[in-house]
Amino acid sequence: MFVCHGNICRSPMAEFIFKDMVKKQGIDDEFFIASSATSTEEIWGDIGNPVYPPAKKELAKHGLSCEGKCAVQLRKSDYEKYDLFIGMDSANVRNMMRIFGDDPENKISKLMDYSHRGGDVADPWYSRRFDIAYRDIYDGCEALLKKLLKENFIV
Repeated sequence: MFVCHGNICRSPMAEFIFKDMVKKQGIDDEFFIASSATSTEEIWGDIGNPVYPPAKKELAKHGLSCEGKCAVQLRKSDYEKYDLFIGMDSANVRNMMRIFGDDPENKISKLMDYSHRGGDVADPWYSRRFDIAYRDIYDGCEALLKKLLKENFIV
């Protein structure tokens, strides 16, 4: 899930790709971008795992650092704090709905729904293709930013 403006992210890859995009636009001060886990697999007690090494390596290929990032758990109280919650796939959306109980303000969506392709981000956990996941996430983030700019989401 990936959380924005006022506050967008699930994927740390999406978090760092989107942060880089808004920085390059000179509008990074208009956003709070973070990623959080929609399941407990990346959280051990109160300690979150660091970014998965192959994801970290793929980000580095594109000049992006995710040093110091550790997983944090999405919480029900986050719903009121953020404007958008962007899942990478249908499982993220289901988990967000389970955590929040509802989405009365229609804040939850999938990243690829902003792109011309729709669907889910290719899951590199199974395919080991972090390059394809990066491409999907980049395309989705680019389309999301265009939509936010077009709709004057940034004030």
